Amino acid sequence: MIARLNEALRSKRSDLENDQKGFTLVELLVVVLIIGILAAIAIPFFLNQRQGAWESQVKSDIANAVIAAETYAVSNNGAFTDMDVAALAANGYKATPSVALTISAVDATSYVFEVTHNEYTAPTWTYTSTDGTTAKTE
Repeated sequence: MIARLNEALRSKRSDLENDQKGFTLVELLVVVLIIGILAAIAIPFFLNQRQGAWESQVKSDIANAVIAAETYAVSNNGAFTDMDVAALAANGYKATPSVALTISAVDATSYVFEVTHNEYTAPTWTYTSTDGTTAKTE
């Protein structure tokens, strides 16, 4: 008799547990809503991080090009005359694949680099050797 009662109770409990498996529609909607809110916060932050990384690539390439330009000048009696991107590469400049560097002005004592990034198309960075500054123009 007691064994039958215990089995009946176990049977009832298992039926109740089987009925309560899974999530309700409201619970699933709440989870989807929370994930949507988190994504709305995270995506702009991620995009800003990418722009910061692109900017860092450009600044790194400028620093490398400046070192290569000064190395070029040392091997040419202190003059920057006839310096081009190929001459920079011959003196140790290794361009990042998505960064484009052009030499917009060069004379015996100074040079100007203009640098852009293929993914970050709006700004252009300009490095002027006479004062050693980098300017970003949108």
